[in-house]
Amino acid sequence: MINRIRDIRRQKGMTLADVAARCSPPTTAQTIGRLETGMRNLSLGWMNKIAAALGVEPELLVKGEASPAPQLIARFTGGAAEPLERPTDAILPTELSGDGALVVMAVEEGAGEYRAGDQVWLRQHGPDDFARLLNRDVLAPRPGGRFVFGRMIDRQGSRVAILAPGAGTRQVVVDNAPWLAVTEMLVRKL
Repeated sequence: MINRIRDIRRQKGMTLADVAARCSPPTTAQTIGRLETGMRNLSLGWMNKIAAALGVEPELLVKGEASPAPQLIARFTGGAAEPLERPTDAILPTELSGDGALVVMAVEEGAGEYRAGDQVWLRQHGPDDFARLLNRDVLAPRPGGRFVFGRMIDRQGSRVAILAPGAGTRQVVVDNAPWLAVTEMLVRKL
């Protein structure tokens, strides 16, 4: 049975041992790992124990059949929405073509044109491409696993200057970034 235990556990920032200890009665991390990977069958009893340990409804632990791809059914032109003669599968963000890996940044606190709840989809580029990313919104890795996000306003050799969105912000200089990810798409809930 395909399950979502690992996805939910990681989303909650819990280890296998954390989940095992929260089960009633407690079990081992190895048992939880086997249930996650499908090496051991997920019975209704185990599903209820793990759901309680994760603090979710048991139904969330089980994946349903794959849902159909979203359909492109209409186009908006001249102030009106018109149906397409033949619906087609919509392009999902993960299917966007281009070189470089796609990464996603969740916006939790709005700044500038970005609102809380937005998802920013970015494509990674190597140092050879940095010159063409000037005046674009980029995400840059920093030492210690941190990042800086904003408009790339300058580049000198291996150094790039990034200005965070919003009024009154200061530029941050990043030196020798292994990659920059340029904003490719904004996903905003209505």
